[in-house]
Amino acid sequence: MSLYYLQKVLYQINRDPTQRQQFLAQPEVYLATFELDAEEREALVKADIGLLYVLGVNGQILMHFAAANEIPWDDYLELMRVGLRTHGPVRAGVYAATGYEGVSAHSARLALERRQQSDAGATPANTKGMN
Repeated sequence: MSLYYLQKVLYQINRDPTQRQQFLAQPEVYLATFELDAEEREALVKADIGLLYVLGVNGQILMHFAAANEIPWDDYLELMRVGLRTHGPVRAGVYAATGYEGVSAHSARLALERRQQSDAGATPANTKGMN
């Protein structure tokens, strides 16, 4: 899989009306010239927004592809959510799941770890003479 080539195809379809028409008229023929795997080809042919999102396609590129396929905005957003439920977390690109939960959750986890380390260091054997 190459996220670069997948996004390149989408960018060209989105930006060039001639290429968009070629893709819409004969998607398999159009896609044969690009280095894509079977899953990527199928996602493009079916305009599977959810799978394309999970594969890592940037939302700015993907929303134009959705519009070219006459998918309304609310449906586009829901299809991305369906993609996550169906195919799992985003696999690549800027939306890839990293396990990072955001600044607040990260700060809370670090504070908890510090408290636990502090509590572990204050065992009765280590507190003699502290009274």
